[in-house]
Amino acid sequence: MKRITYKNIKLILCIFLASSLTMSCKKQLDTNPLDKFANDTFWSSETNARIAITGLYKGEIQMNSLAEFSPSDWWSYHGLLYLEFASDNAYDRRGDNSAFNKLSDGTLTSNIGILSNYWTLSYKRIARANFFLENVDKTPVSPELLARFRAEARFIRACQYFYLSQYWGDAPLVTKTLTADEANHVIKNKKQELVAFVERELQEAANDLPSYGKLPAAERGRATKQAAYAFLGRLQLAEKSYAAAIKTYENIINANENSIDPNYTSLFDGSNESSKEIIFATQYLVDLAGNGMFQHNFPAIAGGWHLHCPLGSLVESYTFTDGTAFSYTDPRYNSQNITQNRDPRLGFTIISNGDRFKNLRYISHPDSTLSIDQLTTTKQATRTGYGLRKFNAENFSGNLQNSGTDLPIIRYAEVLLSYLEAKLENGDPLTAELMDKTINAVRRRSSVNMPPIAVANVTIVRAALRNERRVELALEGIRYWDLLRWDTAKDVLNGDFYGAAFPDAKNIRVKAGSSRDSYSRWYVTKKSFRAGQDNHWPIPQSEIDINPNLK
Repeated sequence: MKRITYKNIKLILCIFLASSLTMSCKKQLDTNPLDKFANDTFWSSETNARIAITGLYKGEIQMNSLAEFSPSDWWSYHGLLYLEFASDNAYDRRGDNSAFNKLSDGTLTSNIGILSNYWTLSYKRIARANFFLENVDKTPVSPELLARFRAEARFIRACQYFYLSQYWGDAPLVTKTLTADEANHVIKNKKQELVAFVERELQEAANDLPSYGKLPAAERGRATKQAAYAFLGRLQLAEKSYAAAIKTYENIINANENSIDPNYTSLFDGSNESSKEIIFATQYLVDLAGNGMFQHNFPAIAGGWHLHCPLGSLVESYTFTDGTAFSYTDPRYNSQNITQNRDPRLGFTIISNGDRFKNLRYISHPDSTLSIDQLTTTKQATRTGYGLRKFNAENFSGNLQNSGTDLPIIRYAEVLLSYLEAKLENGDPLTAELMDKTINAVRRRSSVNMPPIAVANVTIVRAALRNERRVELALEGIRYWDLLRWDTAKDVLNGDFYGAAFPDAKNIRVKAGSSRDSYSRWYVTKKSFRAGQDNHWPIPQSEIDINPNLK
């Protein structure tokens, strides 16, 4: 995706709203009717085709240097990172009535607003991809470039259907532009039809996409073979097609064009966006295509709204430095410095009471009434005692609603961990060599340097691998999906959730009718995930009202 083109996208995006399951273009260009402009004029140059494919990458991702208050895409910061609020990793500062919280707390209904966001915007991008694919052949470009354009559009469309298949299951499979009447009468396809379509599209798109290593620096952000294979691997893992997933991930590993970066924090703070570990990312650019991620995620002391609040269960999943499980009763635990003797990724990911952020003291202690980051239920501050360090660039000094920091979607670390999972679940032998080139390669990056995971029985390795995914990919928007595909959400997302422990605090929130937690942890919330019912999202009621076939 060429960053310089965003400034011109707004002039032509209306073209790609030609048809959608939920809305059509509201305003056409005055001098060129939609059909005449698209067919007779627009596709006459390679430049316009490049603008069109860039617009397809952008979709509805809010890139106007403002805070994003609801999901505008699966790949926007609000749409991706805040899915963590539906998991056991984080809590939405907006409280129990947060739409994300309702995805997993036992109150999920078809009227929850974000369902319509994800659904509508998926089909808008699908409609644009269909329109692009039906018209791009008119562009006078080489067969090779045309094949690449088509592969990029198919990749983007397939990714939309990947998310639809994973979160809704059954959904309409639309591969052509529709009239308004057709759009209002589509029927649902079975999940397996969507899965088969995504698998075929990603396989074929990969054939015509450039390899990661051959992508020019000026085109960073555009799809590659590795990006297509990475999404294909995700699909195959979720569908338990482990043998196929092994082959898919080997396409990435054997290409030897990606690697684990030694510096973990640099992958998320904007200082290392060309790292070979980042396979695919949403591209942002100050002024032209900025985001408001820092405004939402910075702590109050640094001018942020502190929306993202890591939960205690995530913090407790980081082991001690020798690899043994964390315990509050272990003498190595220091309540005044929770990162001491712990996996370094804990300190890279969260901020806790007494830490410094932007060289400012972060005070979340519930007794510290003068602190704007005090842990309470009223201030615009943490609801767990923890804040977010990951994805926050501490050297940033501009407008918090105008950041150019990219958002990683898939990293090579995920590929290696997923490859090990596919081998393990496929029943392949677990060897020291396999462990060393997958999970231990992730753990031994120089900034982390955690001890290796030894070969053991399947049960032990599975538990270690799932915890490694949790801490390595923490707060990157993947945990909720992992819990759904492992079918562990019914167990993990049930019960009480706590924040930080404050052994010396007088003010500790406790669950109604209960006594103080034995570790003096702050009570946050309760989840009651309903097995079977909450494994897939209901189609938005607003869509069913238009088209009863979707009921």
